Amino acid sequence: MSDSETHPPSETKKPLRVRLPAFINDEIGLGDVIKKVTYHARLRPCNGCEQRAAMLNRWVIFSGRRTPD
Repeated sequence: MSDSETHPPSETKKPLRVRLPAFINDEIGLGDVIKKVTYHARLRPCNGCEQRAAMLNRWVIFSGRRTPD
């Protein structure tokens, strides 16, 4: 059995949703959180930062409200 048969493509997987009601009003991805933190720390973004942020946003989403699954 090949690896592609045992694991579905990453586009079909749902992101992990973490609920933090005291901190977040809307949904925000992990990549966007890291982007904001590095911006406020005055770190310059590299060439791969946008791609990395998009990938992290597909993996983890922080939410302040309950979302139906």
